[in-house]
Amino acid sequence: MAICLTSPRTHSSPEFGKLRSTNITIRKLHLNLAFNSKLRFPYSISVPNVQSRKYSHFSESSSVKGGGVSPEAYQDDDDDGLQIGDSNFDKLKEWVNIVRPFIPGGSWWNLYNAEGKQDGSPTSANPVSLPYALARMWTLVADQRWVLCTAFAALAIAAVAEISIPSILAASIFAAHSGNRDVFLGNSKLLVFLCFTSGICSGLRSGCFAVANTVLVKRMRKTLYSILLDQDFSFFRTEAVGDLTSRLGTDCQRLSHTFGGNLHLIVRNLLQGTGAFIYLVTLSWPLALSMMVICSLLSVIFLFYGRYQKKAAKLSQDYTASANEVATETLSLIRAVRAYGTERQEVERFVQQLENIALVGIRESAANGFWSMSFHSLYRFTQVLAVLLGGMSILTGHVSAELLTKYVFYCEWLIYAAWRVQDNLSSLLQSVGACEKIFLLMNLSSNDQLLSKGVKLSKLRGDIDFVNVSFHYPSQNMIFIDHFSHRELDIRWLRGKIGFVGQDPHLFNMDIKSNICYGCNRNIRQEDIEWAAKQAYAHNFISSLPNGYGTIINDNLLSRGQKQRIALARAILRDPEILVLDEATSALDAESEYYIKCFLQSFKIKTKRTVIVIAQRMSTLEAADNILVIDGGQIVEHGKHSDLLRKDGLYARLWRIQANAWA
Repeated sequence: MAICLTSPRTHSSPEFGKLRSTNITIRKLHLNLAFNSKLRFPYSISVPNVQSRKYSHFSESSSVKGGGVSPEAYQDDDDDGLQIGDSNFDKLKEWVNIVRPFIPGGSWWNLYNAEGKQDGSPTSANPVSLPYALARMWTLVADQRWVLCTAFAALAIAAVAEISIPSILAASIFAAHSGNRDVFLGNSKLLVFLCFTSGICSGLRSGCFAVANTVLVKRMRKTLYSILLDQDFSFFRTEAVGDLTSRLGTDCQRLSHTFGGNLHLIVRNLLQGTGAFIYLVTLSWPLALSMMVICSLLSVIFLFYGRYQKKAAKLSQDYTASANEVATETLSLIRAVRAYGTERQEVERFVQQLENIALVGIRESAANGFWSMSFHSLYRFTQVLAVLLGGMSILTGHVSAELLTKYVFYCEWLIYAAWRVQDNLSSLLQSVGACEKIFLLMNLSSNDQLLSKGVKLSKLRGDIDFVNVSFHYPSQNMIFIDHFSHRELDIRWLRGKIGFVGQDPHLFNMDIKSNICYGCNRNIRQEDIEWAAKQAYAHNFISSLPNGYGTIINDNLLSRGQKQRIALARAILRDPEILVLDEATSALDAESEYYIKCFLQSFKIKTKRTVIVIAQRMSTLEAADNILVIDGGQIVEHGKHSDLLRKDGLYARLWRIQANAWA
């Protein structure tokens, strides 16, 4: 937009030209400010008003003579001055509005989760308090009392020795200055003894607390892992595997310095700070109270800082767990990612979680900067205040130079101990806040069936009755095994009697021998392993591998058919009373399926075991004693293979379709 500012007449006076250019400059400045701030401040000058204003306040006579300016001109200049003042005030308000969010307590400091909810976290559970967390940790190391008692005793001795050093050091200096040789030598010996005592006890303290801390982390991981394994299947449908592994690894590691660092340093500095304050009171209680005012101010600042740091640490760990889950999911499905070419998309998804971590980390670091600034300012102010108050006391004759030296020493010791207590307490709060999810998981109840001691039958025949079985409402169904409900039987004993092979079995990252032996509680010989592998038609391909049965494998190294055969060998080796095969031969070739089918038939006939086969290949079901045909969740036919073919129903139709497909 172009705006032209003109006067009614043309003037040639240089003075007038100077005034005219000055007024134009002022008006342009105000116009620019109005454009920049009219949306923010409703009282800014509008554009039409600027356009309509003319330089009519200049008188005609003055323009002709090149002389003075009329009174109206001075009045208009005063208005322009007020407008410039208003514009400067508007600029100040705009600057304040820009800076305000970055002041502690402003909107910039709010912590946001991935969904954008203020001051929230990905987990909605109530926060865990510090006393509760310490009590839970104590239960894990309570049997290490001798280690902890030794550590606390060494801590107390070291603290007393260290807090005594400044007083004796000051006395030694002034004894040497006054020429008192005996006092100087006696204090020197005492200082040497205190230094050695402090060093030995500090080392013993650190070692004992480190041992207790190692025991804590090990038992916490063991307890958490055991609780997770005892959860029902529904728990793992809602909890991501990457998140749980992050809790076991990163979160537990975050607590690795609780006993070995934060906790014992808090106790040590509390003892030393208390000792320093007692010394200050004995020297001069008014001076001691002045130091307590500064320590109280430091504590008030810490109350806000500590709460903020705990919340930030919890969010940081939650976002880290989310990032681990994204990475775990992507790497486990790398074939699908590579097939669809979504590498950049997955990187962006991972970077989004990293940005959340960085967002919290930047604010956490800024808060730590404000905390450090507050401490160092108060710390230096303490030194100045100690010298000023002590110097005034010397001038008035209330204290001696030696007492002033001790006072300055203990003032610094007190403020430093107060800072160390609050700094380590902040670190402890961060650890507890970051590990809240661990304590919440440790409160989970185990599966009731795993906790209850049910019935153990002397011999399992394998008679199975299904009553109102429904996967949507698992609590309403009943499965009777040898006329006992599955809820009445000992679930661990029952699972030891069942062999299971799924459609897509998973193998552990270990050698083939260990994979086949997995789940067998009896002593297994190499001959038994090879026999089971031969029955599963897996011995030939295992023998062709470089290390045979000692070859390290995982899910990505073998084909699906090979994994099915190893899983079948594992089930055969267990010698179960009940064998469940869920599409266990779907990935096998015709020859392998034929040999395995012959073995299963002889296994059923010779051992009188119960074999339940779930399959869509009709050839797998020919030798079954009873076939159940399920359509739409309902049993529509049942009987032997020959009987179902004579009925010419759904089973017969499917049989003919598959027979024609194989022909």
